[in-house]
Amino acid sequence: MLSGKTIKFIVYEGLQFAALVVPIFVIMERFARLMRDMEGHSVTAYWLVVAVSIAYVTSVTLLVWVPLKYVILKQRRFITEISQWRPTALVYLILCTFPCFAILIASSKVQVDKGIKRHHFSELPVSLVLFSLICVDIIERIRPRRLMGKSDSLDSDLDMPSPVLTHLQQVTTVSSQLHAEQVPNSSTPNQPEARNGSTTSRRQDPSDSPSRSTLNARPPGATYLYSSSSRPLTHSGPLRFLWKKDVRSEVFVEGFMFWLDTVEMVRVAGDPSVFYSAWVFPVYIVAFLSSLRVIITPHSSLLSLAGVALQDLPFFVIRVALIGVFGFVTPLLYPLKNILVSLTYIYFTWLTKLSVFKRQSMF
Repeated sequence: MLSGKTIKFIVYEGLQFAALVVPIFVIMERFARLMRDMEGHSVTAYWLVVAVSIAYVTSVTLLVWVPLKYVILKQRRFITEISQWRPTALVYLILCTFPCFAILIASSKVQVDKGIKRHHFSELPVSLVLFSLICVDIIERIRPRRLMGKSDSLDSDLDMPSPVLTHLQQVTTVSSQLHAEQVPNSSTPNQPEARNGSTTSRRQDPSDSPSRSTLNARPPGATYLYSSSSRPLTHSGPLRFLWKKDVRSEVFVEGFMFWLDTVEMVRVAGDPSVFYSAWVFPVYIVAFLSSLRVIITPHSSLLSLAGVALQDLPFFVIRVALIGVFGFVTPLLYPLKNILVSLTYIYFTWLTKLSVFKRQSMF
């Protein structure tokens, strides 16, 4: 009887291998039909392209994919020391995503040269190639986690134990110290008085408690409508299930959100006006460069810089050029997102470290 760990390993490896071979087979078969039409319905051209795809998949599987998985399974030293990038994602990009994008560019070039525009592969790049890439990314993210029972990590920030204030101590202010120095014989309020050798304390009004006023005192503008400190976070009672979340389900959400910008860029390449023009080359090139971000581990600090350098800045330039040439083939929201992300990253990461921006009293 197979254990649950073994079954999970088989399912993960099967899904990743399917994500590797299915896009190649499907796109190569579409390219084979295109070549058949270009050659006057030649069956030989069709089966030649299909045979090439089968040979390619068999070669990369036996020579690259299986040895890589064997080394990762055996946990060799040079693999276990890798902590900032993912070898499986890198190999997948080289073996699957890059050939698929190259075939799509070749399909555009062949049809333009022949003067026959029939196949623009509008849905395959987005729904097949990128979905397979998203699946590989999600599997790599969720592989260390359990699929049954509670998560092996903190599921929610709301469930984290918050600090409890158990002891309140009066904080002596500078003004009270100066007052005590000026009037040494007078007893300051809220201080113990010595009477007949014994120490007694005055009863203090709770509303005038220094500790309470210190806790409630906030500078103007410190609390905002949607800030976390503006209202308490409660998750008790009959509706406490509404505050439940699991980090494993969020892996899927983050996996798809990570690729939305690239998906939109590849969708633009499927537009007939763009696909049959020379702009298909830079669009697929910057889309592939954007997909290189998947190599970096999600917890790495290099991911922010890679997102700006490989995605937002190139995407902004290409989208502005596409809008200028073809009109609004892409929504204006995406170039606005690209430029805002780039500017805010540059400002908060680099400009705020300059001396002119270090004065916190300005804002």
